[in-house]
Amino acid sequence: MQFFKVKTSEELRDELQSLVKLLDSEISGIEPALGRVLATDVHSPVDLPDFNRSIMDGFAVRARDTFGASASSPAYLKVIGEVLMGETTTLKVSTGEAVKIATGGMLPANADAVVMVEDTDYEMAESKSSPSNSQDDILIEVTKAVAPGDNIVRIGEDVRQSQKLLSKGHQLRPQDIGALAGVGILEVEVYRQPTVAIIPTGDEIIPPNETPKPGQIRDINSYSLAGLVRQTGGIPIRFSLIPDNHTALQESVREALKTSDVVLISGGSSVGTRDVALDVIAGIDGAQILAHGVSIRPGKPVIAAIARDKYIFGMPGNPVSAMVVFELFVKSLLQWLSGLQQPNWDIKSVKAKLNTNFSSDAGREDYVRVRLIETADGLMAEPVLGKSALISTMVKADGTVKIPIGVEGLEAGEEVTVFLF
Repeated sequence: MQFFKVKTSEELRDELQSLVKLLDSEISGIEPALGRVLATDVHSPVDLPDFNRSIMDGFAVRARDTFGASASSPAYLKVIGEVLMGETTTLKVSTGEAVKIATGGMLPANADAVVMVEDTDYEMAESKSSPSNSQDDILIEVTKAVAPGDNIVRIGEDVRQSQKLLSKGHQLRPQDIGALAGVGILEVEVYRQPTVAIIPTGDEIIPPNETPKPGQIRDINSYSLAGLVRQTGGIPIRFSLIPDNHTALQESVREALKTSDVVLISGGSSVGTRDVALDVIAGIDGAQILAHGVSIRPGKPVIAAIARDKYIFGMPGNPVSAMVVFELFVKSLLQWLSGLQQPNWDIKSVKAKLNTNFSSDAGREDYVRVRLIETADGLMAEPVLGKSALISTMVKADGTVKIPIGVEGLEAGEEVTVFLF
């Protein structure tokens, strides 16, 4: 058997994107919605804030009463009362008056600014007042002028009632959750998280809690792939280990398709005589093989298929290859299914200089594992060498550097983009 439908990574990504149908939406509380994608626009039901408030400890004043004030020529204002946080006030500031106010306090009527307490002699003025006197007897010196709007937030200055707060297709971040809470929205409509079945295969694979005999290895891929799925916002479902047996794998895949949006078959995707994944996938009713082989290294022996809006990947058995394939194709697919318009698989990246020459075959896209090193000359990228079967190379690496098709290598000192793990 040979690879019979080899594509470039760009061709496969474009085809996957063209076939994607968004998952259904559901209602979620705002906290568990973190990282998920909005299925509708969100409008604010209220003004935020819904009262004029102070953002400093100090004195609410009419700004014009402080114009020209300085340390050598202070303005004198009479303190007529105090507003505490969380308190509704009926106080009204007139000419020559001030109201003591705490951060977050409600601004009294007529006040249009707050003088910070450190720009007054309040503590000195308070100490000079007799115990029998009320706060109304305190006269403060203002040593720095304020302009209208200084140190306050007006009604609706943060968010206006009916304003679109967040747009459909937006992936919720911590600050978005805070904004939703601030306007009293506790539930949002988001796209469902994709479920991903992970089926490890191979006669030589055993569970991690068993001791390998000669010729056996512990299961690595289903655990690393489950972590990647979870990290991308999907829900991983790890299936039991399946031997290199057509019937057993066929039954496992059929079961996975009933409960999952995406199925990842770990191993059995290359051209060996015992690689049965292609036959099983091709035998699924309505299955369309999108690719059997992609011109990348590591990760060429990948199968990609679709069957009735379900997506199936025959992942390479080597751990590094499987992780690279996930980052290039599965991650983007999960993000598209989840409603994200622009998958962010390559957003986390840094610029660095390669510290050594690195060759590549011109007919394929190479992904070189690198570690980042801080030097006097800036950030350097050092290749982490090793076969794609060695998971330790991924542990040691901080990211990968892409060498495009048609480029025969990179030279030492050349600036590269490192896509971080």
